[in-house]
Amino acid sequence: MPSFDIVSEVDMHEVSNAVDQANREVGTRFDFKGSDAKYELEGADIVMSAEAEFQLKQMLDILQTKLSRRGVDIGCLEVDKAEVTGKRVQQKVTLRQGVDKELARKIVKMIKDGKFKVQAAIQGEKVRVTGKKRDDLQQVIAMLREAELGLPLQFENFRD
Repeated sequence: MPSFDIVSEVDMHEVSNAVDQANREVGTRFDFKGSDAKYELEGADIVMSAEAEFQLKQMLDILQTKLSRRGVDIGCLEVDKAEVTGKRVQQKVTLRQGVDKELARKIVKMIKDGKFKVQAAIQGEKVRVTGKKRDDLQQVIAMLREAELGLPLQFENFRD
């Protein structure tokens, strides 16, 4: 029976490369000369630190550009508010991964409301969709690609 999994994952190796490239660009840009602006990757969080808040906005733009060039969907970024600590300003950018329970329920409900001849089951941080025909599964994928869910989805493990 054909099936596929709906997941939301980020390639952390590409994120690490993008952060390194962004650090290099900040180090060479004229408007950041003399400032101690930098990015730090801590697990699934990227911490940006600079001397002024306007620099953080520029750094966020640089980071988003580098991530999108490396194939990381910037829809998975969750940007926190800037925190002022003494003479420095820090901002945390969280990389959201995995389909949480609420979103998984919403996806299952969308599939059921679409009257497709498939079954959807929540399995941890992914949703498995099975059906008798490959065309039905492809229709589900097309419907989910058009939906605005607020998190980039990938479709993997497509089996006949």
